[in-house]
Amino acid sequence: MKPLFFDRRSGAFFALTFVVSLCLLAFSAGLQSAMAHNVTEGDAGYIQEIWGVHIIPFMYLGAKHMVTGYDHILFLLGVVFFLYKMKHVAIYVSIFAVGHSVTMLAGVYFGWNVNPYIIDALIGLSVVYKALDNLGAYQRWFGFQPDTKSATLIFGLIHGIGLATKIQDYEIARDGLIPNLLAFNVGVEIGQLLALAVILIVMGYWRKTHSFWKHAYTANVVMMSMGFVLMGYQITGYFVTT
Repeated sequence: MKPLFFDRRSGAFFALTFVVSLCLLAFSAGLQSAMAHNVTEGDAGYIQEIWGVHIIPFMYLGAKHMVTGYDHILFLLGVVFFLYKMKHVAIYVSIFAVGHSVTMLAGVYFGWNVNPYIIDALIGLSVVYKALDNLGAYQRWFGFQPDTKSATLIFGLIHGIGLATKIQDYEIARDGLIPNLLAFNVGVEIGQLLALAVILIVMGYWRKTHSFWKHAYTANVVMMSMGFVLMGYQITGYFVTT
């Protein structure tokens, strides 16, 4: 991973097309439901009516949540932005997966009551943090590079709490809770792999072009801006609902 400050002289067509299209697609699909924390009425109604172990439905819900979770995908994009080797991608994605798996399972099982707007604002902050990291801002401002693996784990833990708050909105029955949670987590990982595959394919083609280094600066600025938008949206939601 090689975070740098880039040449700012670019139209950034490819970067803007990729990142902004990702953001707009995610927002058009999910922003209107964000105030309800991404729990659709149909999904919530189905979960509230079933009892016992239902592996496939919970796997589907987990995959659906991750694939449509614009905040998680933006952070994942930031994490792999400058990772060229698959072993490095595997390490960082695994660290992120361990983090969000631990707090998701623990949060639901123990019923952690965390305000979802605060958690989602912190998830937006994770996007801002990673974009600034990719831009080399911490080296420029403070003269040192934070441990990227530790940061990925910490924000993974926060993302997991966000997942836990959304799962609790489903009001899952205690009967069969553990198998269903594990199935949901497997679905999340499947959805993460699907999203990661798309990101890596697009990034792979983009990195082969001469414009990558010229446009990468703009792409990360766009990601950072979207992180601030997510933070502002959730903070506004917190004050509106309290």
